[in-house]
Amino acid sequence: MICLPHTDALCALPLPYGQTCVPEGLFERAMHEVSLFHCHHTPGYEHWLEANGLDALALETLDDWSRLPPLYAHYFKRRLLLSDTGEDALELTSSGTHGQKSRMRYDARSMQAAQGMVSRIFSHYGWDTPDTPCNYLLLSYEPVGATTLGTSYTDQFLCRFAPVNRAVYALRSTGSGHAFDLFGVIRALQEFAEEGLPVRIFGFPAFLWHTLQRMSDLNTPTQELHPDSLVFLGGGWKTQASEEVPKPQLYASVARQLGIDISRCRDGYGAVEHAVPYVECVNQHFHVPVYSRVFLRDPVDFSVQPYGRPGLLHFVSPYITSSPAHSVVMSDLATLHPASTCDCGAATDWFELHGRAGTSASRSCAMAASELIRSA
Repeated sequence: MICLPHTDALCALPLPYGQTCVPEGLFERAMHEVSLFHCHHTPGYEHWLEANGLDALALETLDDWSRLPPLYAHYFKRRLLLSDTGEDALELTSSGTHGQKSRMRYDARSMQAAQGMVSRIFSHYGWDTPDTPCNYLLLSYEPVGATTLGTSYTDQFLCRFAPVNRAVYALRSTGSGHAFDLFGVIRALQEFAEEGLPVRIFGFPAFLWHTLQRMSDLNTPTQELHPDSLVFLGGGWKTQASEEVPKPQLYASVARQLGIDISRCRDGYGAVEHAVPYVECVNQHFHVPVYSRVFLRDPVDFSVQPYGRPGLLHFVSPYITSSPAHSVVMSDLATLHPASTCDCGAATDWFELHGRAGTSASRSCAMAASELIRSA
């Protein structure tokens, strides 16, 4: 049985953005704990530290976690990295039916930690409504058999926060893949408006925008969905990047065509390589929950960037034991801002996303999914 009391205490903090409520030094103790765990339980991890100028002894006094050598998220597309607790753990992947995949394993405690963070964030925003049945429009892959695709797994989990009356998937299984059921989505929205229950729309933003555009082309009347409906998007635009619209424009179309207030339209940032959730506040800022730290890395020399200067996202969090992914650099560019520059009430820093840095042959789940729009 894994005994990581500081890590468990950090991941169980009830206020996801209550920075002043975090016991002093708890994050540092948790990071010491999980880093030492990987030294002892993940083959090659201690050698990785030594190759980057650290050893297990140095971890005991490390207080600048930007110095912990990160792994590149892209590396998980090439190799499955596991501790001994990850050998028989749940495996999730990042991509669709073809292209390079990130493969990640989540043991029970790591998955429980990540899902607990989501639960507390949903509670923070008032989205945990166990007594209010909802209809769901899931702009993601219809599961076939056991769910191993990260986005589908996440969408199914998000359905736990309000009872499911009915769920409709946008990317329907065809037996040999998936296809975007555009007119099925439009029909579902019309039926949901008639049924009058709150509607929760989760998934890829490109599919929602394409649906709204087609509804406009067809002069479809405004669908007045229940005022407690929620739009919670994630995954980005990927191959539809040339058609990407600013979020205020997308949210305005949602309000105009579906009757959902802009304050109930949010975006989420996450990845199968890093399961800590980053969710927009009402001001459309991705606040960093107390369970992690965010650094921005200069793409050229990898130096840590100050507030206001863009860089590659570097996430540090002790939540995961099944893989040495407690320090990960993504391929996304962002800029970090202090908490004081947002008046939403969250006491933690926030970042704005600028998109992918450069191009590569790697493909994410949203990238594979967005190609299905072309045939709709």
